[in-house]
Amino acid sequence: MIPSTYLTWLLGAAAIGSPAVAEPERVQCVTPASSACGPSNPHSRYVEANLNPAVIKPGAKPFVLSERMRHYDVPGVSVAVIHRGKVAWARGWGVRDTVSCAPVNPDTAFQSASISKLATAVLALRLVEQGKLKLDGDINAALHSWQLPRDPKLAPNGVTLRQLLSHTAGLGVHGFPGYLPDAPLPTPIQILNGTPPSNSGAVRSVLPAGVQWTYSGGGYVLTQLALSDVAGVPFPDLAEREMLRPLGMTRSAYAQPPSPAIQSNMAFGHISGRPIRGNYHVYPELGPAGLWASAGDLARLLIDLQASAAGQPGHRLSPAMTRQMLMPITANWGMGPALYTNGPARFGHDGLNEGFQSFMVAYVGKGEGIAVLTNGGQGRRLMDEIVRAVATDYHWPEIAAPAAQEKRLLKAELAKAMGRFEGGGLAVDLEARRDGLYANTGGPSSERLVALSPDRYRSETMGLVVEFAKDFSSFEIVEGGPPVRLIRVNAAPARKP
Repeated sequence: MIPSTYLTWLLGAAAIGSPAVAEPERVQCVTPASSACGPSNPHSRYVEANLNPAVIKPGAKPFVLSERMRHYDVPGVSVAVIHRGKVAWARGWGVRDTVSCAPVNPDTAFQSASISKLATAVLALRLVEQGKLKLDGDINAALHSWQLPRDPKLAPNGVTLRQLLSHTAGLGVHGFPGYLPDAPLPTPIQILNGTPPSNSGAVRSVLPAGVQWTYSGGGYVLTQLALSDVAGVPFPDLAEREMLRPLGMTRSAYAQPPSPAIQSNMAFGHISGRPIRGNYHVYPELGPAGLWASAGDLARLLIDLQASAAGQPGHRLSPAMTRQMLMPITANWGMGPALYTNGPARFGHDGLNEGFQSFMVAYVGKGEGIAVLTNGGQGRRLMDEIVRAVATDYHWPEIAAPAAQEKRLLKAELAKAMGRFEGGGLAVDLEARRDGLYANTGGPSSERLVALSPDRYRSETMGLVVEFAKDFSSFEIVEGGPPVRLIRVNAAPARKP
């Protein structure tokens, strides 16, 4: 239902670059011993035996995790579960790479990709509370090593940190392809100017500042530079001092290339079951894409925000600042996190770097959540099924509803969803036919959406689950992708069967 290029941009702001060259030859790894991947418990064993897509056929049995990892061509996965405000458990499955066949364990670091943005936002807001940055002042006032060229039409008053963190600054450059480990790396200023050896365009105003949401990894490079400028220390050192070390995120670092400590237990990125060329890409765009982390460390960051949002002092951000961070600037985005607003409030982020996919989500009002990291294949599809299993086990229906059979709806029920919907740069026409609801995004053919309920549907091609508002004035992606909301703009003409 949503073009894959657009979903790639949304998931990770890391537009995939040149095709990877496989090296070396693929190795068929023996499944690691369970004990090598971390401690087991009834909850982890439930995940291992109870994976399901959103839609199941009558009489279908759950899949086992090892089968789904092979099916989706994912070499390794790491999961950390938050329960009652603590990391309840964390463990891995599969291998860090298909050369050494070393097992993934709770300490294995993966590229968290665009999850880096949420961590960068926490760091930025911490400096705001220290009086080193202003949320609503021109960001150029904080910069002494470079200045964002002022656009008199699109940004006559400059752009602000609040706009940069919420993707409302109107800046371009969605994401970054990364660099091979032995390639020359650009400085942040070269990245912002789009000059060699940078392999991305210049970061400049492309839309009016503060008017609409447009995802910009470039805006987070600008944030990265502002933070290091006002702090007077390199960005990785600032993150270590102000966030990673205090939170006990010992298996995390904005280290590009990865530090020896990270390299001692890290996953390689994979495509088609083989490590990508160089084993991983290097992202000097640290703020938007450069955080290596374990799933357990990402869970610790979520827990700190949950505790602060609950009014507890002594965390990286004050309760008041955390509440600002988690307040929608647009319908589905705060200052850093994606926001899920259908039902109890949740927050989180997705990630996609070359060979890596990641996802994390947590409740605002209670200490429950999950972080999942993968190192190749259709990682997002596997993560969705893992999250569904954990959510079913812990009774989190808002994070992922239990698997369900397709509902057969009358055409009159389907007609409620008919119309044209737009939002987040997307446009889709929905048609009601006798055999179901169909989505047309301008491609050669429409896609049938599987009904899970009168207001909940799944796109089989992309694996997205969408949920309509009660009055069908809008729908929102609730599983399989970031929480983009599309608003009805007019009614679509009825299609004759």
